[in-house]
This record gives sequence, structure tokens and C-alpha cells, in this order.
Amino acid sequence: MDLVETRELAYFLEVARELHFGRAAERLGIAQPPLSRAVARLERRLGVRLLERTSRRVTLTPAGEALLAEGTAALAAVEAAVRRTRRAGGAQARLLLAMKPGGDGGGLLPDVLAAYEREPDALPVEMVFGYGARQALDDGRADAALLYAPRADLTGLAVEELVVEPQVVVMPRTHRLADRREVSMADLDGEVLPRTPARPDGDGPMVTEGGQVMQLIALGRMVAVLPHSYRRLLREDLTAVPVPDAPPTTLVLAWPEESRSRALAAFVRVTAAVAARRNAPSSAAAPALQTAPDLR
Repeated sequence: MDLVETRELAYFLEVARELHFGRAAERLGIAQPPLSRAVARLERRLGVRLLERTSRRVTLTPAGEALLAEGTAALAAVEAAVRRTRRAGGAQARLLLAMKPGGDGGGLLPDVLAAYEREPDALPVEMVFGYGARQALDDGRADAALLYAPRADLTGLAVEELVVEPQVVVMPRTHRLADRREVSMADLDGEVLPRTPARPDGDGPMVTEGGQVMQLIALGRMVAVLPHSYRRLLREDLTAVPVPDAPPTTLVLAWPEESRSRALAAFVRVTAAVAARRNAPSSAAAPALQTAPDLR
């Protein structure tokens, strides 16, 4: 079987999504005849029929449905690889770290960046902020991400666990539960909770960055169950109440399993060391520093 060309695959995926050659050609910015020829060549390469085409409609065959799913993931991986390759080979190579605003386990990142700068393989670190940190990894816009498990899907990623945190519910100070010393998840039944790109289900507002979260809570549009460290971001008109029966969250550093970047490996190593020192009792801090003198 001949190798599949990425252009032919991209053309097929557009037809498979639209189920209409004319609309697909328009979206791709090409004429319809070359699009039809490209899909036909792809079918010949694969030796299967991908589409059933009549004068009235276009439908996917079982093979076409399989290629729609697998090809979408494959093309996304190729595009991500191109972004990372161009970044690595650029005049100013850098390491891109994706995270939610404030999502560094209570201020872990400044110590990490300070220690990382002293590494011989270090690159300048740029931040990619937003609630789509996992997606930024998948599409190559980031080399690593700070994510909270089990909220985030970690499938296909290598991870280093950093900080385990209990959770709190953030709400307006005028909320009916604001004076409680603690609340249960059952107390939050009926409350509007936010939706995120990673968790789009539900009836709450869609949020894509941290400022939206606090603003929408202050407006009384929702409450949010968040890691304890988010208390640092509270406005004066908001409060946070512990939720003991909410499962704890774990801040992790995640990166693509196939990565072989020395700069990223150094960043992972430094981040793990800084987190270990942060988590250790004060009596254990000195030995931890002695085992990694280059991080002092």
C-alpha cells in the first residue's frame, strides 16, 4: 500500500465532515473536480471505498467512518509535530507551558522558573494561559502543561505528580452557604457550575480563562469547586468554603509521551525537585537541597 498523503487525508476529512463535495471544496478553497480526484486517489491507495456518492447525497462507508476518526487524530498529530519542529528549529527556541491562570498549586511556578534558568539545557519559558491546556498540548501549541487530575484527561501523556490539594467552593459572600465552616457536595445540589472545554456538559456558563470564573461567580451566575490554592485569587466580594467530601485534586506536569526534548526533560526534573521540597516537612528540606545542589 502506498503511503497516504496528508493533503489527500485533509481533503477526505473535510468531505467526511460536510458530506457534500461542493461545500467541502468551498471550505478548502479549491474547485470540486480536483477534490473528487484526490478522494478517489486516496480510495485507490487504501484499496477500500470510503464514500457512497449518489446524485442526491454523500454517505460514509464503515471504512470511511473509521478513517474519519483515525485520520482526524493522525492529522492533528502531524500538525502538532510541525508546530513543535518549527519552534525547536526557530531562531529563538523556547519552551511553551500551558496552564489555567493561578493553576500552579499555590505559587509553585516562580521557584520552578528560577531554578530552571540555571539548567544548562534550559530554554526561555513562555506561558500559554487558558482553560484549554490539554488541547494546547494536543495541537502542539504547548510543550508541557500544568493540569489538575482527575479533572483533566491524561490519556497518552507522561505525567509527574506535584501537589495534592483539597477542594473548596468559591461563591459570593452573599451566597446562602457563605457563612458555613464547610459544605458537602450534597449542599451544592441545584447550584450552577461552570463548563470548560475539557468538561463541556452541563448547564452552566462556558469559561475559558480564570478571570471569567471569578467574574461570573461575583455576578451570581454560578459557583465553582476549585483546588484550595485558588483562594489566593479571590476578590473581596468572594469567599471560599472547604468541601471535605470533594475528591482531592492533584496538580501534575504533563507532556507528550513521545517527547525527546532535553530542555523539556530538564524542566520536568527541576519541577519535580521544587515540588518535592515544597511538600517535604521543614526538617527534610536541608537533605533535599543537598541531593540537588545545582537547584539551590
